[in-house]
Amino acid sequence: MAETSKTTTGVTVRRAAHAARAPRGSGFRVVGAVLVLLMLSSSVPSALYVLYQQKWGLSSGTITVVFALYAVTVLAGLLLFGSLSDTLGRRPVLGGALVLAMVSMALFAGAGGPGLLLAARAVQGLAVGLATGAMGAALLEMAPASRPALGAQVNSAGPTVGIGLGGIGAGLLVQFAPAPTALSYLLLIGAFAVTLVGVVRMPESAPGAGGGFRVVPHRIHVPAGARGRFTVLVLTIVAVWSVGGFYLSLGPHLALSLLESTNYLVGGATVALLAGAATAAQLMLGRTEALRTAVLGLCGLLAGLGLVLLALGLGSAAVFLVATAVLGTGWGAAFLGSFRALSTLADPAHRGELTAAVYVFAYLAMSVPAVLAGMLTNIHGLPRTSVGFMAAVAGVCALALLATLRLAARIRAEGSTA
Repeated sequence: MAETSKTTTGVTVRRAAHAARAPRGSGFRVVGAVLVLLMLSSSVPSALYVLYQQKWGLSSGTITVVFALYAVTVLAGLLLFGSLSDTLGRRPVLGGALVLAMVSMALFAGAGGPGLLLAARAVQGLAVGLATGAMGAALLEMAPASRPALGAQVNSAGPTVGIGLGGIGAGLLVQFAPAPTALSYLLLIGAFAVTLVGVVRMPESAPGAGGGFRVVPHRIHVPAGARGRFTVLVLTIVAVWSVGGFYLSLGPHLALSLLESTNYLVGGATVALLAGAATAAQLMLGRTEALRTAVLGLCGLLAGLGLVLLALGLGSAAVFLVATAVLGTGWGAAFLGSFRALSTLADPAHRGELTAAVYVFAYLAMSVPAVLAGMLTNIHGLPRTSVGFMAAVAGVCALALLATLRLAARIRAEGSTA
């Protein structure tokens, strides 16, 4: 009995030592790859929506419903399973998410109409929602000791890097490779299989891993004392993700229309340009104070939206591309600044509840306006709908900018009297 106890203790010590080394090992790179690949796969359909419309005679409204279903299922997966990796472990949750991602890619590759397309998007959303909490926590736990801030930086920049690579990669394959509606997804199945092997082999980093399967839905709650600031800051989240939802669903179609092109690479490049500019802004402003970053981002959003309206009025493709780059810069900065400011509104014990509330607004803003825009496109056409949409979002941005400036002034005044 004593020998068994000593053996068990020895195993536990070895596991603890292994876990202590794990955060500095290859696990960080594996989780980073999972994050980029999942975000990459989420933007691949954006480059194909125009092709689906032409092939199956789908309306813009149907396309935006397909897109919105992804946002809704991501939110559902995140809220239901966001805490699962705390008890079950990061590895099994990430492994399950990758299996779901492969299933969704197979459904996309085999889709012959909108039915399987909807099913594929729903399964993909659940995979991303399931993985989000585990990826975020694992990147923070596994950040190299010499660069502890790297986990937060990858969490912030990884999604936009993946979205950009997915847009340009899918655009290239659709334009120049065979089987355009299948090849991108088949390649992603292979990439997910490789990362799954890496996840299976990486050490576990969750302190409470091994507690078994227990679904504890995220509680959605904003502390009473923070609701005023939350209302101000969440306006920026709504503006940011309204723009993101529009570009990821109808942006490629708008780009092809303005450029009078049939080259599908144009649509993917538009998504890549938006996401690439957002990533660059986040990396440049990573150390800037949160509210200042949000204000700079909102100014960039307003400038970009103004340029988009100008491009639509002139019918200018060149102005549209410049507008997309400016818009992306504002998008990345505004999201980074507002999210960082929001994360300070609750103590660590309740930060998850506040984050859940932020995600609710973000994914609703990503999906609902995009669906409305798609429905209106069927009635008024894409150019007129785009003008109305951009003008409405510009109004939200202006309101958010004024409110954020007042909030910053009030915080400075409170600080000066404290």
